[in-house]
Amino acid sequence: MILTNRHVVGDSTTVDVKLTDKREFKGRVIGRDPMSDVAVLKIDAHDLPAVVTGDPARTEVGDWVMAIGSPYGFANTVTQGIVSAKSRSLPGESYIPFLQTDVPINPGNSGGPLFDLHGRVIAINSMIYSKTGGYQGLSFAIPIDIALDVKDQLLKSGHVTRGRLGVAAQEVSQSLARSFGLPKPDGALISAVESGGPAERAGIHPGDVVLAVNGVALDDSADLLTLAAKLKPGSTADLTVWRSGAAVHVDVTIGALTVASNDAASTGQRYPGIVARELTPAELQSAHVDHGLLVEQVSGAASSTGLKAGDIVLAVNRATVATLAEFAAQLRQAGPDAALLVQRGDARQYVPMHGD
Repeated sequence: MILTNRHVVGDSTTVDVKLTDKREFKGRVIGRDPMSDVAVLKIDAHDLPAVVTGDPARTEVGDWVMAIGSPYGFANTVTQGIVSAKSRSLPGESYIPFLQTDVPINPGNSGGPLFDLHGRVIAINSMIYSKTGGYQGLSFAIPIDIALDVKDQLLKSGHVTRGRLGVAAQEVSQSLARSFGLPKPDGALISAVESGGPAERAGIHPGDVVLAVNGVALDDSADLLTLAAKLKPGSTADLTVWRSGAAVHVDVTIGALTVASNDAASTGQRYPGIVARELTPAELQSAHVDHGLLVEQVSGAASSTGLKAGDIVLAVNRATVATLAEFAAQLRQAGPDAALLVQRGDARQYVPMHGD
């Protein structure tokens, strides 16, 4: 079994795998999860060396780490740096608490391991922040415990389940903490609650400040979505909530986070190559929309349409779409040609789709 990034394998079912001893294999893609950007491969080989995994939770900011990859095709390149931050939440990646490092990472490092100084893998190098396309000191890696959990779920059921609360949350500033009578600016301030969602059914209201989930304290608002995603849908979570100047406990039955693990329009077999998911309440609020689907990846036939990752699809041929099921249904109904109304940044435009 081999772990790598989902964006490395794309929509392929098989990939070429080359080992350091120069052996080559056809690897089968046996599972992929767009939300975590993790994919699982399998090769028919024996007596392979295996890496030892570590505990990202024990990694501290300032610890030295090393990456191995093939930047720009230079195989087995080792680079080093330090852990710059932990539990970093990125736009559009709210459910993954990335490790941020200053390890030099470039195209070709994706999917490679991030080691601590004991030789244990603590994360999978996934992305960089850059205005040039090359390394600029900001690298992000998926903690290995999250990647292994994704792997286990993919092998067991073929998909990944995540929990959701159905809320939008914001940071608690010092001034907001004073306004709510909090001793310090910790936790997640609930700014919106999804109608009929798990949080509303449990009695959570805008203005509540969630301080902890099952006893785990929230240092910032991003921790709320991350911790909720780790919970099993249908399970009960104990939220410590600051309300009216006092801490109370609220039990919430966790809902299921819906995400497109394969092509969103694959049921229609007409517009392959679109990976999309439903927007979270926080993303809806940030984009100033009340519905829509976030495009996570565009490949294959869809690449020539002008649709881009990060676009928010609002409608198909003037019919609004808020769920993956509606998106697929409207694409089927549209016939060989469709026009998608998308929001890109602050602007809206129609993108033509021409099916086979």
